[in-house]
Formats: sequence, structure tokens, C-alpha cells
Amino acid sequence: MRAGLTAALALVLAGPAGAQVDQEEAGFQGYLQLLSARARGEGVRETTISAMTSGLTLNHRVIELDRSQPGSATGPIANFEPYRRQHVDAARIARGRRQFAAASGQLATIERRYGVPGPILLAIWGHETDYGGYTGNFDLPRALATLAYEGRRRELFADEFIAAMKMVDRGVPRSKLVGSWAGAFGNPQFLPSVYLRVAQDGDGDGFADIWTSRADTLASIANYFRDAGWRPGQPWGVAVTVPADLDRSSLGTTLRSPRCPRVFERHSGWKTMREWRALGIAPKFGAWPGDDVLASLLEPDGQGRTAYLLTGNYRVILDYNCSNFYALSVGLLADEISR
Repeated sequence: MRAGLTAALALVLAGPAGAQVDQEEAGFQGYLQLLSARARGEGVRETTISAMTSGLTLNHRVIELDRSQPGSATGPIANFEPYRRQHVDAARIARGRRQFAAASGQLATIERRYGVPGPILLAIWGHETDYGGYTGNFDLPRALATLAYEGRRRELFADEFIAAMKMVDRGVPRSKLVGSWAGAFGNPQFLPSVYLRVAQDGDGDGFADIWTSRADTLASIANYFRDAGWRPGQPWGVAVTVPADLDRSSLGTTLRSPRCPRVFERHSGWKTMREWRALGIAPKFGAWPGDDVLASLLEPDGQGRTAYLLTGNYRVILDYNCSNFYALSVGLLADEISR
């Protein structure tokens, strides 16, 4: 089989005799054949393979966007406050509260089933697509195949292209596969593999429609959070005041996360709420979580400014998007929606 694929790839690269073939496009067409062979080997139907690959061409704009992404940052970290003002803004809060009121029955059902509070689900939706206001306009198969061919993250995007094929094989219309240049789609901006793993039919119509169904969107986000380890009854975190004489040198941790290490290295080690209280840390608003709840301290704008004690549920938000600014803003937006 490998010899046949190599021969097919060579034919595509060679092109018709005497034709002026763009070698990059020819290489992409050959790579599509390799992806098709892999999909065939994983049981994807021939009609789906044809529907997903017919007429696909390399998307140079996707390559430009991918290559313009910053690498592993090593410089100073920007302040959180400007990001918070942009993402936890009055308009987004108001839209979230309207959704909260309109979907109260659905959210109550979803929270009973999955254990994740409705405001958290709405905050994710609000951050990802402004409650469905913009979900992207790139053709996903073309974008995913282009990113896989480009090679910077080939394994990831080849897997996602095959997962998108499997979505179509399971009944998702090809026309639904429109989203961001990086392959995320729908209200919650799932990748295809995430859709296959956690998407839910929240309204009972037999289809997990994360594009147009609010119930399906919120149930699918809730299922993601439950799978990632959300603990019912615990907050994501609390804003706190920190005494000026707190000895931060004693709060570090030797644990290192292999995923997003720069995100986690800003957190203190874990202590119980009882231990934090004994150090003079107090909540700025609302109730204090249970004494035995573990939390870490984060001061996103440096000492003497904003500070938060973050529970394990905060790490679940980070699993969705590994950025402290993102996760903090989701938590704060959820708090505002529920007020």
C-alpha cells in the first residue's frame, strides 16, 4: 500500500507533461491523498472522503496567520487589568444576563445533569464567540488540511482533519464545517476531536447542534467541564486582599506543569482556605469557600494590586484555554452574569 501511495504522490507532483504546475499546490494535493488513505484506514466512508477533499486547495492566508502567531513568550507579562476591561465589559455582561434570564430553565436542567453552574457556561460562550455573534468564516477542511500540510503542528491538525471527516461520517452536514482559521467552530469553538468527544444533544432532537442550538451549546460546554474535573459546589476562585507584609518567598511550589508552564509558574503552591486565612488573606466580596478547599494565590498585576485565590475549578477553565487572563476573565464574567 505504501508503494502505491508513493507512486500516486509522485504522479501528482509531476503533473501533466509540459504543464506549469505550482509545486506547492501539487504537494498539497499529494498530501490530501495521504490523508484520504489514512481516513480510509480508519473506516471513513468513501463518499465522506470525496466530500471533504474534492476541490480543496491550499489556503495561503491560513499559513500567513499561523506563522504570525507568537511563539513561547519570554518577555515581560502584560498587566491583566486592560484585558479584563476589554473582556468583562458592560455589553458582554448585559448580553450574558439576558441569556441567563432567557435560558433559566435549560440552565437548571444542565446544571443538575453536569454539575457546572450556568454563569460559567455562559461566560465561556461569551468569551469564545460573544454568544454566537461571530464564529468564523473559514472553510474548516481546507484550513485544517492546510495547517497539517504546512507542518508546524502536523500531527495535531492531521488528527483534526480526520476527526472532521468522522463528524461528517456521523451525520454532521459538510456545510456546517465553517469556523476559525485554526480549526475551531461553533458557539463554543470546539476542535473536531473535541466535538466528537463531548458534544451533547441538549434539546433532544437527535443532533448535537453547537452552531444554532443554545441548549446543545451549553450542554456541550458543561460536558467538557465535567470531563475535565469540575467539582460541583466549589467556586472558581475569590478576589482577596493580601496583607502588605505577606512573605511570598515561602509560598512557591516545586511542581512544574508540562502544559503551559509559564501560566502555572505564576501560581503559588496549594494551601487550604484555612491556611490562607491564617496568613491574613481575606475575601473582598461574598462568602469564603470551605476551610478545607485547596487554593493557590495569583496576583496577575503584581504585588499590592489585584489578587485571587484559585481553586481546582480554575484549572478546569485553564484546560479549555491555557491562559490566566482568559480563565480569570471567564470567572469574573460569570460572577457578573450571576449578580
